[in-house]
Amino acid sequence: MHAKQLRWIAWPAFLVAAVLEAMGFAVLDPQSLTLLGWQVDWSRSTVYSVSFLIFWCMFMLCSAITLQLAYPPTQVNARLHHPNLPE
Repeated sequence: MHAKQLRWIAWPAFLVAAVLEAMGFAVLDPQSLTLLGWQVDWSRSTVYSVSFLIFWCMFMLCSAITLQLAYPPTQVNARLHHPNLPE
């Protein structure tokens, strides 16, 4: 994967994760969260950080899948048979 494609994936995912984080924790208190029935006794900043990283990774996965699906089948098949082809 090239740096340009990584920017196409990571930057929009970062922005959407930041918005979702702000919207989610505007209505949720991190101290009242439970995980599989257990009370989470992490600090607020730890909950904010971990949830942001989870959101960011999930949105990067969505962006990567979308980018992969944007390629025409002939280009995907050509790269499978000849991995050193330019993009």
